[in-house]
Amino acid sequence: MNLVKTDIPTTYDPHSVENKWYAFWEKNGFFHTEVNPEQEPFCIVMPPPNVTGQLHMGHALDNTLQDILTRWKRMKGYNTLWLPGTDHAGIATQARVEEQLAKEGLSRHDLGREEFLKRVWAWKEKYGNRITTQLRRLGASCDWQRERFTMDEGCSEAVLEVFIKLFQRGLIYRDYYITNWCPKCHTTISDIEVEHLERPGHLYYFKYPFKDGSGHVVIATTRPETMLGDVAVAVHPDDGRYKEMVGKTLILPLVGREMPVIADEYVDPSFGTGAVKITPAHDPNDFEVGARHNLPQVKVIDREGRMSEEAGPRYQGLDRYECRKKIVRDLEAGGYLLKTEDHVHAVGHCYRCNTVIEPMLSKQWFVRMKPLAEPAIEAVKEGRIRFIPERFAKIYLNWMENIRDWCISRQLWWGHRIPVWYCGDCGEMTVSKKAVTHCAKCGSAEVEQDPDVLDTWFSSALWPFSTLGWPKKTLDLAYYYPNSVLVTGRDIIFFWVARMIFSGLAFMNDVPFREVFIHGLVLDALGRKMSKSLGNGVDPIDVIESHGADSLRFMLITGNTPGNDLRFHFERLDGARNFANKLWNASRFVLMNLEDFDPEGRPGPYSLADRWIISRLQAAIAGVSRYLEAYELGEAARVLYDFIWSEFCDWYIELAKPRLYGKTTPEDRYTAQHVLSSVLKCTLELLHPFMPFITEEIWQHLPGRGVTIMKAPWPAARSELVDTEAEKEMELLMEVTKAIRHIRSEMNVSPGRKADALLSVPDGAVRAVLEKGREYIQGLANARLKIFPVLDEAPEQAAHAVIRGIELFVPLKGLIDVEKEIARLQKELAVTEKELARVRGKLANPGFLAKAPAEVIEKEKAREEELSGKQAAVRERLGMLAGKKK
Repeated sequence: MNLVKTDIPTTYDPHSVENKWYAFWEKNGFFHTEVNPEQEPFCIVMPPPNVTGQLHMGHALDNTLQDILTRWKRMKGYNTLWLPGTDHAGIATQARVEEQLAKEGLSRHDLGREEFLKRVWAWKEKYGNRITTQLRRLGASCDWQRERFTMDEGCSEAVLEVFIKLFQRGLIYRDYYITNWCPKCHTTISDIEVEHLERPGHLYYFKYPFKDGSGHVVIATTRPETMLGDVAVAVHPDDGRYKEMVGKTLILPLVGREMPVIADEYVDPSFGTGAVKITPAHDPNDFEVGARHNLPQVKVIDREGRMSEEAGPRYQGLDRYECRKKIVRDLEAGGYLLKTEDHVHAVGHCYRCNTVIEPMLSKQWFVRMKPLAEPAIEAVKEGRIRFIPERFAKIYLNWMENIRDWCISRQLWWGHRIPVWYCGDCGEMTVSKKAVTHCAKCGSAEVEQDPDVLDTWFSSALWPFSTLGWPKKTLDLAYYYPNSVLVTGRDIIFFWVARMIFSGLAFMNDVPFREVFIHGLVLDALGRKMSKSLGNGVDPIDVIESHGADSLRFMLITGNTPGNDLRFHFERLDGARNFANKLWNASRFVLMNLEDFDPEGRPGPYSLADRWIISRLQAAIAGVSRYLEAYELGEAARVLYDFIWSEFCDWYIELAKPRLYGKTTPEDRYTAQHVLSSVLKCTLELLHPFMPFITEEIWQHLPGRGVTIMKAPWPAARSELVDTEAEKEMELLMEVTKAIRHIRSEMNVSPGRKADALLSVPDGAVRAVLEKGREYIQGLANARLKIFPVLDEAPEQAAHAVIRGIELFVPLKGLIDVEKEIARLQKELAVTEKELARVRGKLANPGFLAKAPAEVIEKEKAREEELSGKQAAVRERLGMLAGKKK
């Protein structure tokens, strides 16, 4: 017999429970899976966190969502693989190691490339498992035996294979183009690695004179230092102000360079003066304009963020911001500066080091995107990939339909080195998987590999299939590809999701996943993005230490709707912990009353309360399952919260107590035990994907358990157990009980005083239900129930309520001192009205409304609403008591 273990501690200690059960799960290989053709597969690949990283709230949300889906599908009987891994994070990892070297007074150039890379690998081995350790603390049930790394042998082979195939198809090329350059990290960076931050600056208005002396054109710019690289001024072809000027020649101030006025539809006539300086070497839009008009490219800022030789001897070597100040002074001295305006604009910063990025012309490797984008667009339009929520499909399609070529080279040493060799004698270029020692064209040994490495996103774009063994034809690849679903944040749709889609189609001839489940960002309580610069980040590990992983997970899920951002409130976190404690205490009560319970026995006839809770459990099972299928995980959590907190804990357990404690038959006691244990067990199984640790701990104490709750079958709703009649009857009894409780609370009746409750019930069927549930109401409301078909005369000094045509009277005489209660309420009303007047005075003050932050104003408005409601309630109680004094 599977005995009940009732030795559950008085209080719930998340730390001991979480450490114990995660070690148990992992040691026993419960996360691991192998190919099984007899089972339907379910596969998720984890968006690989940076090997340098540590868990942040975005990771916590993303991996909680994945873990819920994985645990749920595992319980549903799928062959479930959640494949974890980490990204080599080229820029970040190299920067970390270079920081260490700097403390030793060294640079990577002092070590040389080979020795430096040895240092990086050693760093990775020492620190690279930090984030995977933290994911374990969150409860992530990934198959750690299959953990991958973007630079492990298999993934690296896949990267080389893809580069060579794309090159052979003419989809990879090398050319000059504008890229995002970080002067501190000394590399190009991708668009996602640029944070656009609003910064105060200036808009400078300069005049550029015509060569023939006929006047000038006024331009406005936020970056005067780039004017040294200007090669034209552009106007919109339909702008009547400038039609006569198109084709004329201007003289660039301070430089003397002749340059044309050109017409191009890129220009926004409403911005500035409607005339735009064109600097093809330092602005991506200007580069496109320059290409259309065959303009020269003058590069005046170098890779250190200093002015180059082409900036002229007067400015060469100056920092770009020092140069800005000097140019403004020089233009003012020359009579070219007309005015300066304050101007707030978005400035791109490197998200690694916070340096302002420099758009810069350089020779880089690119992927030609349009041929790859076309099938990726069709895959979504045809429904082969479904976005959840659907609105993100439009965002994806809009970007893909306007896609630009992808710069894939990075000026780093850590990463997948570009597999291209150049001959120093004849200039021949060789693309090869294997190292090239001699030129295939001239036989020279003077060959050198391209020094750059590939963008980190290049390897992660292959993640859905490289992690399963591609380019080898493995059993895993055939079984688990395409993946079932991708779970990721809305902020990387373009930079990762899109790249995985076109890569999967290009190399696997199929989509990489069937569905894309998009979630929002975790913001702070004020709705701001969490960041180091704001100092508003919340460390998930600190939260796990203070509240437990289950509380963090449940807080992140409840109130969370697909695709929408989530605000982090510590009050909500406390609420999740309270929920865990409520479940723990209720479970402890159940277990303490199961010491003599034989799980192999048979229950007797079910009571009304038994039938009701069993029926409500079927509704909970159906609701949770339905919401999970729709990826409405927050709604699934809400259903569980309501069922556990209210229906099971607050109602059913209380209704079951008389059969456990009171004068009852053994059969009644056993039936109550049976329903309590079976409903609790099923509830824990429903809750397990959301709160894995506490559910495992409690489940292990229950009868009928298996080895682990992880392997328990997912509950299925049983239609024959749905009892709508019992639900209707219990709903009526609960409403009457709540009405009596409300009156007792409002009238300040001592909880220990038993009250009379008189019910006038004209409807015979309703009276029968109330008679049947008399004991329930009397026990839960601490009342003596008296039921009449008609009450001829209302009792004196009685509080009154109406529920579904039932008149309820609670005589107050003898329960409270009416005079004292009136005095107490009058005092409470005075305090309330004084505070309400203060709040309304603030909200009527124009100065307060103009200066106070929006969140403070909203808080005061909420306070006004709260006080106004309290005022009305107290007045109502006073009116009732005043009318009953006699």
